[in-house]
Amino acid sequence: MKRLGPVAWIVIALSTGLLALLVYGVVNTGVDDSLDEAVKSGRRPVAPGSTVALRRLDGAGRMSLADLRGKVVVLNFWASWCDPCKGEAPLLQRAQKRLEREGGTVFGVTYKDRASASRDFAREFGYTFPSVRDDELELAPEFGTIRLPETFVLDRAGRVVAISRGEITDFRFLDHAIDEALKEPAA
Repeated sequence: MKRLGPVAWIVIALSTGLLALLVYGVVNTGVDDSLDEAVKSGRRPVAPGSTVALRRLDGAGRMSLADLRGKVVVLNFWASWCDPCKGEAPLLQRAQKRLEREGGTVFGVTYKDRASASRDFAREFGYTFPSVRDDELELAPEFGTIRLPETFVLDRAGRVVAISRGEITDFRFLDHAIDEALKEPAA
């Protein structure tokens, strides 16, 4: 039987390490749907990333979900290049009008979008709600957001009441989710 030389052992070690990295990558590329599962099962998990402060789209400093504690929040991830975001834009502005009367707000988060394009989009669709820029993806991954648009309705205590992963095409979803969020007092 022939013994393996040092070069063969190095090749075997590197191949084993590469294979281990490949297996790790395949196993860990799934979307984190734990937030979705919790909401589907009737729990109201605390919204992640509440302290992540992002630059406001209007340039007036930074803002985070923690700044909105005590309000019902419709958190929406959007971008100017997203066609489904254009489709749901009027529904979000409609939700904003309702929330303004009831002590809440829509909170827009642009997803890897040019600031000028985002501002143009917000102007075109008449957005009156605050929006921030998530250019470095500091907040979106906290919610498992990888596709646009995505919307999360939060109660006054900052807990997730409802999730829409994809375009909202019917205002009834938002209306019902806001009703549910308004039932809970702030914690």
